[in-house]
Amino acid sequence: MLVFEKSRPGRGISALPACDVDIVAIPEKDARESELHLPEMAEVDISRHYTELAKKAHGVNDGFYPLGSCTMKYNPRINEAMANLPGFTQIHPLQPVETVQGCLEVLKETEKALCAIAGMSNMTLQPAAGAHGEFTGLLLIKAYHEANGETQRNKIIVPDSAHGTNPASAVMAGMKVINIDSTPDGLVDVAKLREVCEGNNEIAGLMLTNPNTAGLFDPNIKEITEIVHECGGQCYYDGANLNAIMGWARPGDMGFDCVHINLHKTFSTPHACGGPGAGPVGCKEHLAKFMPGAVIEGEKGNYTLSKAEASLGEMKSFFGNFTVIVKALTYIKMLGKEGIPEASLNAVLNANYMMKKLSEKYDIAFNPAVCMHEFIMDIGRQAKETGITAMDIAKGLLDNDIHPPTMYFPLTVHEALMAEPTETESKETLDNAIEVFKSLYDLAYNDAEVLHNAPVTTPVTRLDEVGAARNPILKYEF
Repeated sequence: MLVFEKSRPGRGISALPACDVDIVAIPEKDARESELHLPEMAEVDISRHYTELAKKAHGVNDGFYPLGSCTMKYNPRINEAMANLPGFTQIHPLQPVETVQGCLEVLKETEKALCAIAGMSNMTLQPAAGAHGEFTGLLLIKAYHEANGETQRNKIIVPDSAHGTNPASAVMAGMKVINIDSTPDGLVDVAKLREVCEGNNEIAGLMLTNPNTAGLFDPNIKEITEIVHECGGQCYYDGANLNAIMGWARPGDMGFDCVHINLHKTFSTPHACGGPGAGPVGCKEHLAKFMPGAVIEGEKGNYTLSKAEASLGEMKSFFGNFTVIVKALTYIKMLGKEGIPEASLNAVLNANYMMKKLSEKYDIAFNPAVCMHEFIMDIGRQAKETGITAMDIAKGLLDNDIHPPTMYFPLTVHEALMAEPTETESKETLDNAIEVFKSLYDLAYNDAEVLHNAPVTTPVTRLDEVGAARNPILKYEF
């Protein structure tokens, strides 16, 4: 039942103290024409209602969550405790600088740590999410070319395996997108890239994530960035998959000029359902003068704020999502120099273990000998032989208390299930998931109708997804 359906007239909570300020009536011209619909409930009923909803939701605390490309991993509770300290939550961004030195130290320390991990010289913590970071990085590239008098550079190269936000961000930044097809093994087609770049003075840059969306590290990455630089372009690194390489390889060393990092994926903030997130952007020295937001200068206890020489301005109010940054710094300091590479090492180990075991039944897209943090099961052969699609397998997982992996992405694999087991999962959890996946494979051949009807054990069973998309019910009708 919805909260409105549990409401009863006159029921409520009388726990508020008497108003201690003058009550001013709203002028009639500003008053509502109809009553405001608010549920009337006792406190115990409200508590039970939201507890009931929580029990119906599946999160990382409930079970395995192999959502590919999104790094849905368990985040230590200590990070939440740090972010909730009064010294961080009870401040205001307009306070005098001398009264928030501790908070500025958090920002500065986070910038230094992320620069070291990404191989960048400067970092802004302003962007609020990954796509916001992409947009910021592209504006840096655009400002750089404009400052050099090369305003004709308005084309961004985006591989076909890229995240969907990449071309969207490029268009938002006023760029035109050039798509580069992947090779049969799922990597950037270097010959096609060279063909697009050679002698082309309209190339502004390249957007790329490495490892890519198929979980493959491109062995040609240095050649790729060199080709773009040779034609005068800049290289932008989408940091969505940094969880696979942090502590082992740095985008800056691969030849990238700027990068965004998802703190809400790699560095411990609960992800999904709209946030909160943070997408800091790092850059090499030649782009630093265009960086947005405040630049923190000085030493511990004596920090001051300034602006970059040719700053883009403000990408977000003040200092970004501050408590998300606190969580990220806590995570980085808890893991330390040894723990950061160990986390990515275990993420890659878990993905390869799971991929190897599942390859006994499932077809693995691009057939890699080794993947990085994620891999793609291609359900195309099964779909032809049994009528069971990637969607059906995903629905079957729900009946086994496993959240489905990413479906139908990347677009280079038609019937894709992209799994990312993350470093926080145990061998026992992976073994159980592997057995479930294998049992669903067998079920597809032995009793396909069961999967066509799945899920049957969840609070909401199989939906009419086409009907829901075409005729959505977006509000409650009183």
